Amino acid sequence: MRIISGSCKGRRLKAVPGTSTRPTTDKMKETIFNWIGPYFNGGLGLDLYAGSGGLGLEALSRGLDRVIFIDSNKFAVQTVKTNISLCGFDDQCEIYQNDARRALKAVTKRGLQFDVIFIDPPYQKQKIAALLEEIDKHSLLKEAGSIICEHDPEVKLPASVGKLIQAKHTDYGMSGLSLYTKEGESE
Repeated sequence: MRIISGSCKGRRLKAVPGTSTRPTTDKMKETIFNWIGPYFNGGLGLDLYAGSGGLGLEALSRGLDRVIFIDSNKFAVQTVKTNISLCGFDDQCEIYQNDARRALKAVTKRGLQFDVIFIDPPYQKQKIAALLEEIDKHSLLKEAGSIICEHDPEVKLPASVGKLIQAKHTDYGMSGLSLYTKEGESE
């Protein structure tokens, strides 16, 4: 695992010990950042189910100002902390060991809105539609923001959830990718 572009291009990242997480492949990262970037002029990101933190760190490397990392697995949280330090992004990150739904409630209380939200839950525990409903209900996505969902290709996500619409979708073997934007913001 590595950062593929930006200020930390080529930086190797630590993996979460065990088999509880599934790293995003370089090919999928390229697709994701071609859809939403490829680079940013600042902004705030949220990496739910962060795992090793690879997507949020890639976004920081490509120009986001700050990213909040969330994972319920203590080993994942430790790995994200290590990877943040390896990239030198300590001052640009917050990391919390928490359940995704509780984390959404916490950021709602803080009045935060995000430019980019990554949702990549374990495939056997996917509740992406419910998370999208929470994001829409509390207006957590900025007007021109993007939500990237990585999911089992057998999971068919809704075409829309409130004001969020599925702007793009593709499958990569054992994984599916879906991009959500706000109505009127799709390409």
